[in-house]
Amino acid sequence: MRTHKHVFVLLLSTLIFASCSSNDDNPEIINEEELITTVRLTLTDPNGNTVVMDSQDLDGIGPDEPIVNVTGTIMASAQYAGSVQFLNETETPADNITLEILEEDEDHQVFYEIVGASGSTVSYTDLDSNGNPIGININFNSGVSGTDNVLTLTLVHLPNKEAQGVSDGSIANAGGETDAEVSFPYTVSN
Repeated sequence: MRTHKHVFVLLLSTLIFASCSSNDDNPEIINEEELITTVRLTLTDPNGNTVVMDSQDLDGIGPDEPIVNVTGTIMASAQYAGSVQFLNETETPADNITLEILEEDEDHQVFYEIVGASGSTVSYTDLDSNGNPIGININFNSGVSGTDNVLTLTLVHLPNKEAQGVSDGSIANAGGETDAEVSFPYTVSN
């Protein structure tokens, strides 16, 4: 009787151990969210004049508000080529998150919302491997002169790029998760 009991315990232990072993052939891929401390949008007109919109938040979701700067002058009725960069400046040297976004282009899209600026528009100039917009590179039309304008830039992870309006830049039906969102106040000058 004693031998049967030991065999049963040994068999049960083996069964439990085998059922708890991990499947190393298919390890789960964990894609950790990167820390984005800085969002920098650079706008360049055909004459080489540059406007830089910069938001830096070194404490992430901490208590300190981001430091937002806009340098340069946005001129009325001007067309600008734009490029946005996402950085983690808590690393030395700074980690360029933009490169990862471009590697995973199907999983990301940058949305631009303009409030208050009459005639200002943003259009996409880059596409992912499926022909959908990414938004790292844009065209920005400044519109007419005015103050109290705000450009809000939102980076979305796993948006539904096939949803209505998303390919045209509407965030309304995009879904997904917001990786970064910043608002830049700006003036359009004559």
